[in-house]
Order: sequence, then C-alpha cells, then structure tokens
Amino acid sequence: MFEDFFQVETFFQDRKQYGVKPGLARIHKLLSLLDNPQEKLDAIHVAGTNGKGSTIHYLKHALVTNGYRTGVFNSPSLEGLTGHISINDSVIPKKTFLTYINKIYPFILQLDNERNHPTEFEIITAIAFLYFTDNVDIALIETGMGGREDTTNCFVPILSIITNVAFDHTGFLGDNIKSIAYHKAGIIKENRPVIAGEMCDESLSVIADEAAKKNAPLYLMGNDFQYKVIDSTTTYERFRWTFTAGTSMETELQTAGTHQIRNASLAIMALVILDGKGFELNRENTMNGLAAARISGRFERIHTKPAIFLDGAHNPAGIQAFVDTVSTYFADKEKHLIFAAFKDKDLNRMLNDLEPHFSSVTLTTFDHPRAAGVEQLQDFSRLRYTRYQRDWRQAIEQISFQRENVCYFITGSLHFIAIVRKYFEEMSHL
Repeated sequence: MFEDFFQVETFFQDRKQYGVKPGLARIHKLLSLLDNPQEKLDAIHVAGTNGKGSTIHYLKHALVTNGYRTGVFNSPSLEGLTGHISINDSVIPKKTFLTYINKIYPFILQLDNERNHPTEFEIITAIAFLYFTDNVDIALIETGMGGREDTTNCFVPILSIITNVAFDHTGFLGDNIKSIAYHKAGIIKENRPVIAGEMCDESLSVIADEAAKKNAPLYLMGNDFQYKVIDSTTTYERFRWTFTAGTSMETELQTAGTHQIRNASLAIMALVILDGKGFELNRENTMNGLAAARISGRFERIHTKPAIFLDGAHNPAGIQAFVDTVSTYFADKEKHLIFAAFKDKDLNRMLNDLEPHFSSVTLTTFDHPRAAGVEQLQDFSRLRYTRYQRDWRQAIEQISFQRENVCYFITGSLHFIAIVRKYFEEMSHL
C-alpha cells in the first residue's frame, strides 16, 4: 500500500513499462473487481482527432454554471497524474488520489499475478470512475486514443460526441481515414444519441453506418444544427447557433478561432439533448458558462507585451486550425514561432504547413521519451532562417520582451505546451 504521493508517482513511472495496450479486457476485469462503478454514473463520452478537450471544457462550464457537479477525465494531463481527473475547476487532491489507488491496489496485484498487467492509463481510468461515482452529478470522459479499443470505452454514456476525424496515431488506428473513423465510431452505443462534427464524406459514411447499426440517433453539424459567425477578434468569437428543431441562440466565446466555434457548437447540441433527458438547464446560465470558458493551452495568451500565445497544435489537423487562426487575426503582425513535437507525428507535413507563415521559426525539444530531437526536426525544415535550440528555455529567453509590435507563438505537443505554461506561471510569481 502507498503511504505518500511520491510512492504513487514512482509506481506509475514503473507502470510505463507496460506501454499502450489497446483492448478492453483488462479494464473490464479491473472495474468488475471494483463492483463496476462506471455503471452507476451519468456520463458523456467524447472522441475525435482534435477538439475533444475544448468541447468538454465548454460543456463543463455550462453544466457547472447550471449547478451540476461535473467530473472531467482528460488525456493528456497538463498537471501530472492528478491533472487527468477533476471536478468542476479542481483537480483531484493528492490525498484523495492516494485513497483511491490504495483501494484499487490489491486488484492490480491480482491481475499482475495473472500476468494481465493493467497499464498506467487503465489504472487512472478506474480511479476516475470510482471518484466520479462517489462525487459528481455527471462526468465528461475524453478518449485517450481512437475510441473502439480505447480504455475509456468501457461504459454506456448518456450520449457520445465525435468532434472530427483526421490523421493521427496512425500506428494504432490505421493509415487511412476510413480506419481511423471506424475506431472513433466505436464509442457509439445502442440507442444512445451521437453528435458528429464537420467531417469528410468517407468519415461520415462510417459513423452514419455505425449509428444506424446501433439504432443511435445521429445529430450532424451542418445538417441537424449549424453555426453562423457574427463577429471575430483575437479575444472573442460571437456566433448564432441554430437547431433544425427550432432552437436558436446567440453565443459569445472568450477564445479565438473558428474551430472553437465548432467545438462550442457540439457542446451546445449536447446540452440541448441533456435538457430533453431530465437535466434542468437555464439558457442564460448556459450562455454565461460558455462565455466564461477559457481554455488552457488552446490559443491561450500568456503574455501581453509582447503578445505570446500557447497552442497545443500536435497533429496536422491541429496545425491547420492554428495556422488559419494566425492568418485570420495576425496577418499584419510580425510573427515568430517556437515549435517542439513528438517524433511519431507527421513532422514533415506539420513543418511544411507552419513555416511559411512566420518571420522566424525556432525548432526545439523537451524532456520526454517521445520528443523529436532538434536533428530530426532539422531534416524536415525548409527555411534557411530556421533556428535550432536544444534547450527550450533558451529559446524562450531569446524572445525580445522589449518589442511590443510583434507576436510570438509557441506550439506543438501538449506535453511541451504544459511545461512551457508552467514555466511562465513560475516566472510570473518571481
């Protein structure tokens, strides 16, 4: 058993040896030994290549503003082990995490003895379900990777959301859109509504087929509900959301980018469905909740003079959304980029899409076994004015804080964004 959180962190570090193991047998066995907490919980399941975290964030804010204690399970975490699990705006306390891991530990040992070792992610998922069952009115569960064989795909949700389908994790999900869509569609459950964002015909066909097979009502963006942009700036988006059943509302977000309007539109559709399933939601509270949502690491301004933005654009689709936002709002600004990413991403395409939009590009790396080294990034860079910096802190220290008429953008892996964000937070306290 564990006596302090340092022991817990050491245990999870050791657990990484079991890697990522798609499949649901172990998580079902572990949850069964814990009396199936996932069956006692009202929850929404969210999958998609990009936008999962933002969609969940909008949903959470709207639900909390309506008085519901709302659990969120997300991956990756921006705040270590405890950052995966939160209620309203508070991550699970370390002391509480310790209590739940001690509750689970005998069953982990049992499975280990059967040579059926639960992975790090499976154990954290089990803790989340136990914690939420004891403490929340509703939970929002983000898939780790894919959907069909993802550890989180172990419960029957009130409804499912698939934000979009694009290339990512091709080693696990397949190297074509149809295969990736098949994995995402795996979260669709019998007779439970599913909401789908904008996607290509190939993806939509797979998702619609799965929904029909499961008799799951399908709500499709652009068909059953849509948005129309009213006003856009670097600090807010205003849009009108319309549902074919007659509901219409004007909404404002404190986040930039049309992709965030799409994410918020998915959240609003989910809230409309929840309202019809016994959740009492006041429209004014809902709009206030959406307007108040600020999303860490998603086009987040962390410094004003000069303007410095963080954005976790960690795959080609995310890079495209990032570039679209930069091009729309900062066309007349001098722009500089700092970039670091995982080595198993499509670095060639990501850098090819990024580099033309910036006056200077600095490629760097960070401490993580999956991080791409500077030499690897260098192989894909096409700009003669690209800079290379092995120490990401030095890359940030080279920012000219005396200049006010320029913008700096730091993007790439969410893990990279998390440590940079923490660095800026610590600097602001000095």
